[in-house]
Order: sequence, then C-alpha cells, then structure tokens
Amino acid sequence: MTGETHQEAGPQGLASALVAGGALSSDWLPSFNAVPRELFVPDRIWPGIADGTRQNPVLYRSQDPEAWRRAVYSDIPLTTQWDDGNHQGDGLGTTPSSSNSMPTMVFSMLQDLDVRPGHKVLEVGAGTGWNAGLLAHRLGNHNVVTVEYDPHVARGARENLHRAGLAPTVIEGDGRHGWPDDTPYSRIIATCSLLEIPPAWLEQTAPGGIIVAPFGTEYGGEQIIRLTVNDDGTSASGKFTRGSAFMRLRHQRTDRPSFDAYLHGKEWPAHGVRSTTSLSPRATGGWFEQFVIGSGVPGTFWRTERYGNDAYTLWLYSRDTLSWASADYERDRTRYEVYQSGPRNLWDELEAAYRWWADQGRPGCGRFGLTVTLEGQHVWLDSPGNPVPQH
Repeated sequence: MTGETHQEAGPQGLASALVAGGALSSDWLPSFNAVPRELFVPDRIWPGIADGTRQNPVLYRSQDPEAWRRAVYSDIPLTTQWDDGNHQGDGLGTTPSSSNSMPTMVFSMLQDLDVRPGHKVLEVGAGTGWNAGLLAHRLGNHNVVTVEYDPHVARGARENLHRAGLAPTVIEGDGRHGWPDDTPYSRIIATCSLLEIPPAWLEQTAPGGIIVAPFGTEYGGEQIIRLTVNDDGTSASGKFTRGSAFMRLRHQRTDRPSFDAYLHGKEWPAHGVRSTTSLSPRATGGWFEQFVIGSGVPGTFWRTERYGNDAYTLWLYSRDTLSWASADYERDRTRYEVYQSGPRNLWDELEAAYRWWADQGRPGCGRFGLTVTLEGQHVWLDSPGNPVPQH
C-alpha cells in the first residue's frame, strides 16, 4: 500500500500515488477526477493510517482546512462515525461504524469488480457515498443501487451524491437481503466485512456475475474475496485477492462474552488442564495467520492480557462459553505454558490449524479461495475440492 503523505496535498498528488501503486487504472482515472473525494468527506473526521486500524485525533475542516485537505488526499481511511452514531464528543469512540475507505482499497476492489458498459451494480454499505458515486459516473445513475442500514449515514450519502451531481438509487435497508427490485445485478460489491456471504446475493446476481466483498473469520483476519456466480445462482466460487480491514456488517457482528461467563463462578484456572507447547503465541497473531486459524477453528475468538517486558497471555474462547484456553508468552522462552478447559481443547485446535498451514509451505492469500452455496460456505486451498480442514 502507498504511504500516508504525498508531494501534493490534492487530487493529482493522490492520483499519481495510486497510479504508481497500481490501484488506480486508466479506465477509472476519469471517474476519480470527476468525483472528488472531498465532496464525500464531512467537516469532522478521524484520519486513519495506511497499514492498520488505528485512528488519529479528530480533524475539523472548519478549524484546520489545510490539515483536513491533507488527510482527504492522503491514501488513508477516514472514520466518519463511531458506535453506530451513539458516540459523543470529539475523542475516539469504542468502535468505528462508518468511514470513507482508503483510496487504494477502493480502486483495487473496483478493479476486482471488472465493470463493463451496461452492467448493473448493487453496493452494500453506502458509507459517505464516494464508491457509489464513482460507479454511477462510470456506469450511469440508473445502473447503480447502494444499500445503507443506518438512516443518518444513508441521508448523508444521498446529500453528498447530489452535491456531486450524481443520483444513483440510495436505499435505507438491511444489506443482507440485497435489493430485489432491480435484479439481476451483473456485479455486487460490499464495503463492509462479512462472516457469511448472504444467500440473497447469489440469487440476485446474474449467471456469471461477480461478487466482491471483504470476508473475515470470527477469530480474526480478513481478505477480499472475488466470487463468480454459477449459471443457476445456487453457488459461487473464487479466490481471495488481498488483505483488508473493513467494519463488520452490523447484523453479522458477534457477541464477546466476559471471561466470568467461562469460569462459571470458579477461580482460575478452575478445571483447566496444564500443558506446554513449543509454538509461540506470538507466531499466531499476524493478520493472515488469524485468517488461517479462523478458517480451521470455527466459533472461536481471542483476547490478550498484557504485562510488562512484552509478556502477555493469549486467551481463547468458544462462542458457546463452554471452552477456553490460555497460552502465556514471555520473551526468550522456547516452551510456553498452556491451560485448557471444556469439551474443546482450543489451543490444540489452534495449533493444529497453524501447523497444517506451515506444513503446506505457509501459502499466502492468493492460493486460498471460498465456495458459497445456498446452504453454507467453505474456505479452500488451491481448489474447491481441497477445503481447509476443520480442527
């Protein structure tokens, strides 16, 4: 990805950086120029960083227009809402819930979408409206529908599009159900992270159509998937194209019970069984490693408890609150203490998933894919007939 600063704090500087990085192709350059990002960014923003999910302090255009413009024309995401609109004040909220996405990711996903003249596109997650605006400029207003669950965000997107002279259809609704009134769609694109591809999207996509979406696991990690729908709309399959870090579709967020729910009134380690492992908990914490583990260890999430000198405990939990595990990391150790409790040995499952990946030669994103049917989905390595084993 490109960095956060450019020689020129303006659209041409950003365009040059995106072209040089391979994200902005010549066919999308006219839309980039005709649909300025600044028309889709509100007065108040929290700038992000290029390689991560951290946000910087608030910026107001009305108070510091130069800094605001530098942020808008940097290759970074811009948080525009926290906590589903319930956040008060200018500090950082708990969870970002709407944004103007990082330009490199915007145009890379649009390249994955591979739109052609006459294509009809459904977007799920309007956000500030910039992505829908780019599509509407390229394909025409009548060929673009964008669905946004949050009414306030949807109104803002509609106003931004109007200011840019564009008028794709903006729907306030639940994106899981798509928008059946304008089917079939040649393309569907999501700008929110998914744990499951909704069956309605397969049914609403024309045969041979493409679905592009950020796909993550409950454990962590996320990649962009590019699916091609089969001839009867009952399945879709394709490979992952790159890593990503989007906000989760609201109706696919998962609960994170407290640790007390797992101990069931007992003091740690309760009935936990002690063992040791040679696998460092630190080795399992990378973004892609989390994706691999999550693909093979369903219904599991993690937390960390940090101490001094880089030491920490990695806690693993099953969604049903019946199983937990802990693994202690300390520098300069070659073996690490593990406790496990419940019907599932979560650390053993994690270790099996990690070592399976290592035994395959630590394959990267481009060798993994996803197959989705109306009944379910599975992640695979190299071909749909080689699913990631469940541990």
